[in-house]
Amino acid sequence: MTACATITASPARDAVRLRRMSVALFLGGFSTFSLLYCVQPLLPTFARTFGLSPAQSAMALSLSTATLAIAILMAGGAAQRLNLKTLMFSSMVLAAGCNLAAALAPTWPLLLVARAAEGLLLGGVPAVAMTYLAEETEASELAAAMGLYVAGTAFGGMAGRVGMGLLLATFDWRMAMAAIGAIDLVAALAFFALLPRPRHVRAPAPERLSDRLRTWNEAWRRPGLLALFGLGFCLTGVFVALFNYVEFRLEGAPYHLSQTQVGLIFLVYAFGVWSSSTAGRLAERYGRRRLLLVGLAVILAGIALTLPTSLASIIAGIAMVTTGFFIAHAVASGWIGRLAGPAKSQSAALYLLFYYAGSSLAGAVGGWFWRHGAWPAVAGFTAVLVLAGAALALRIPREDPS
Repeated sequence: MTACATITASPARDAVRLRRMSVALFLGGFSTFSLLYCVQPLLPTFARTFGLSPAQSAMALSLSTATLAIAILMAGGAAQRLNLKTLMFSSMVLAAGCNLAAALAPTWPLLLVARAAEGLLLGGVPAVAMTYLAEETEASELAAAMGLYVAGTAFGGMAGRVGMGLLLATFDWRMAMAAIGAIDLVAALAFFALLPRPRHVRAPAPERLSDRLRTWNEAWRRPGLLALFGLGFCLTGVFVALFNYVEFRLEGAPYHLSQTQVGLIFLVYAFGVWSSSTAGRLAERYGRRRLLLVGLAVILAGIALTLPTSLASIIAGIAMVTTGFFIAHAVASGWIGRLAGPAKSQSAALYLLFYYAGSSLAGAVGGWFWRHGAWPAVAGFTAVLVLAGAALALRIPREDPS
């Protein structure tokens, strides 16, 4: 009888551990992306307050994602030798503090400095979270756990954008940014309390640069990984460029929506929460590459729906873009761990480097298209990125290498 109890207790403990891990990393995704994207609804406000063009105001987001991309490479190396839980928690707390500093910044250059530092600090979460999941979960659990983490990023992106819009109905933009920072400090504390300690112990000796370069070179050469890196660039480039400039479109003629009304449109992120949390299970059932192509097709159809002047059509298009994006991103990010072999942390870092580089570059370049061709030009630019992503998806092997 005692033996039976012993046998059944271990699976029960593993289930509790997996549940706590999933909830904690959901909070990690929430905190990271609500901090990162809370400024997106403020881009028209920044343009008016500081006398900026749309492309210049977009630097509040593009600069953060650029420094985040750089930091992810350093975090990927640190993940080989530091406690993953401590690294993620410290990053979340310090980044929330930078958001508070940005809220208090008296000038545009100082606000950009705070946002750049925030992105640099947030680099300690995304790549490390992917590494943590790849190392601490069984292969059969990885897709579902990664899907839930990506759902947390979707919920965080929605909370940052919608929450900012709702706060602006009562407070000025500085108070609204400070409130987002305070909420994410609480989320960081809950994350630390819930996340189980990693089971894998790393050697304290620093990793040599030559070792890291060799590991990155191996990641480049593994079948399918380079295509996944490029796909990440295309995905986030589409998503950020569309969301950056649809706000300028909707606040102008003929819509004249308020910031709060535009913020409420970001409730379509709920489709992203749902699609990313189910994408992992669907990928296991129907195949990753097939689901990637479905996600990209949904994005392309959504872009087409934003072209008419009907507000209902625009909102429906944004919802489809969001759904397709999170399907594709959940599948691609989960696939990295399966294709990377022993170089999981470096491969995750390289994927996210491309991912956030796409956000920074396409978010900035989208301003040129907006200025010279308004919304049709932005839609055309993002449609080209989707087609490039589909071409890359077709280059990924059908089956995972053994």
